[in-house]
Amino acid sequence: MKALGSRHVDAAGALAGAMAMVVATTTGLAPSAVAADAQSQQWYLGPMQAERMWKVSTGKGIKVAVIDSGVNADTPSLKGQVLVDEVPAAVAYRATDDYTGNGTTMAELIAGTGAGGGLKGLAPGARIVPYRVELETMQAEEREKEKTPDLSDAITAAADTDAQIISMSLSWRWFTGNDQAAIDYAASKGKLLIASVGDEVDEAGAGFPADNPYVVGVTSVDASGTVSKGVAQGYADLAAPGERIPSWCDADFRSYCVGDPDTRPAAALASAAAALIWSAHPDWTVNQVTRSLIDTASRSWAKDDPSRFAGYGLVRPRKVLENDDYDPGPPDIDPLADVNGGDLLAKSGATRSPAPADGKEATEDSGTVTSAMASPSNYYHPLWLSLSSVATVIGLATTGIAVLRLRQERRR
Repeated sequence: MKALGSRHVDAAGALAGAMAMVVATTTGLAPSAVAADAQSQQWYLGPMQAERMWKVSTGKGIKVAVIDSGVNADTPSLKGQVLVDEVPAAVAYRATDDYTGNGTTMAELIAGTGAGGGLKGLAPGARIVPYRVELETMQAEEREKEKTPDLSDAITAAADTDAQIISMSLSWRWFTGNDQAAIDYAASKGKLLIASVGDEVDEAGAGFPADNPYVVGVTSVDASGTVSKGVAQGYADLAAPGERIPSWCDADFRSYCVGDPDTRPAAALASAAAALIWSAHPDWTVNQVTRSLIDTASRSWAKDDPSRFAGYGLVRPRKVLENDDYDPGPPDIDPLADVNGGDLLAKSGATRSPAPADGKEATEDSGTVTSAMASPSNYYHPLWLSLSSVATVIGLATTGIAVLRLRQERRR
């Protein structure tokens, strides 16, 4: 959730210039249809060294359940990538009828082949299992909504399949007991649940499901590594690219658009990063995959003191894939459990608590947190993590609404 502090000024200047060129190629585009070759707008693939990673892992053998607005399996980039027949019948209603275009975009960001100038997924060897749920953006008659599965039903159904990852690029301020039970159940089945943290919420709100102890919350950064403005604080465990990411403009699937800062694509890319790692190490448990994402994330702060802006740092799956001797740690210990220990594979029924203010003064009083990734091989440089401005940080500290993700609140 934070980034490393800069220590090599010359390298910083050189890479900052290179990143400026990357930004220039994207920021000149208004939120309108981008060029037919959407891959040219996927600025993060270069810094993440995707081509290098794909020589080790493409995500082959990993199934990702995408719970969203549905997934159009007929886009050029998703031909053959969507396992429609593996959607449980009870939640299969119009699973491939995407009513916004968002679910299809997320699926392409994870496992798209790039065919036809479409999006190239970070884990193109993975496969997508689509789930269509009712979101706030759903515009349909009441009968249609009644047939569309609830989030809890989709999560429970996905938990009973062999999909290893459940990706949810969605968030809202409320949840039900059924939602909680479904997440607990999926966690007990060894699934890796990943969700976007969503937009800012007030002190009483909650970025569900990212705020859940069993869900890895993901926030957004831009091409310079700046944490996106207007995103929810306190619920992120990891950060991933989420600004100026190409997406389908709408449910007509005629063209891609460059979107506003958004944590939804960040969650999809984090899911793809997990798929790359799990594919390379199929014998690892969910705890080990999660631990590898945390251990190798870029940050300048202590791992046991996650940032309220970006949690444990910026995802860097390459750091796992390039290290043949990487130790993922114990298979049965949840790396996000409290100080008393925890077992994600066996533990269920945990109580959810909104992350409260921790009472600490804000330490990022300059408005930024600096990253020390001092060479191009380390993803970004410099990596500035800032919610918005000095005033914002000071305001959060003085009003007492700064929140920390408290995974430690897992005691039963």
